[in-house]
Amino acid sequence: MPTRTLLDHPVVLQHMFHPRREMPWEGLGDAQPVRIPVGPEISLGGRLHISGAAAPTILFWHGNGEIAADYDDIAPVYTGMGINFLIMDYRGYGISDGVPTGTGLLADAIALYRQVRPVLADNGIENDRLYVMGRSLGSAAAIETAHHAQEEIAGLIIESGFAFTIPLMERLGGMSLGGVGEEQGFGNPVKMAQVPVPVLIIHGEEDEIIPVADGHALFAGVAHGDKKLVIIPDAGHNDLMMVGQRVYFEAIRDFVSGRG
Repeated sequence: MPTRTLLDHPVVLQHMFHPRREMPWEGLGDAQPVRIPVGPEISLGGRLHISGAAAPTILFWHGNGEIAADYDDIAPVYTGMGINFLIMDYRGYGISDGVPTGTGLLADAIALYRQVRPVLADNGIENDRLYVMGRSLGSAAAIETAHHAQEEIAGLIIESGFAFTIPLMERLGGMSLGGVGEEQGFGNPVKMAQVPVPVLIIHGEEDEIIPVADGHALFAGVAHGDKKLVIIPDAGHNDLMMVGQRVYFEAIRDFVSGRG
């Protein structure tokens, strides 16, 4: 496969994305619905949970089997810590238009970032301090955003993020991609080395999908001096927040408040 087409190869996409639509019974609760255009006739949907006009905001990209509505129960923890929480869906997820692709994920992350502050302002948020966070697959969108935005954002948070694309695709798909180099992947380690803002990485010690070694590799590649790695003992990929809830949210609170 030619360089960069791995991310859009049909077999890879089959395992990379598991889109799910938002259902009518998944009401908004206290969230504000958000739709942000990222291309011709394509908008991404999301949910904005507001703590206050003067609060900083986390722009969050979720995992490959999740949608923004899944975070309705978790969002009050963020708002209770004095953080506005904006969670966005990929193409084909939730109420977003289109069909997801790997290269589209990266392009959409940048296109959305360019418009996010006006959207926040339209919803009464006056503080322009913005953190970008990604979980699992969302780490690629978050890292791409931070790499593009540079010092325009206040910091980058990665939860259960992956460093190396090819081994991840092989684990997810049960296939061999022998001979395919990392240059055809998302390039997360290279981008991390060029992120000039504080970085927080949280990873489960027993993560069976994205090994903790990936978290260590991402952390080692961060050039910025203000960086922190939090490893949650006994936590896997999908129970990390449950197993290490106190440590998880304390790390995020301290990072955003400047005490991390």
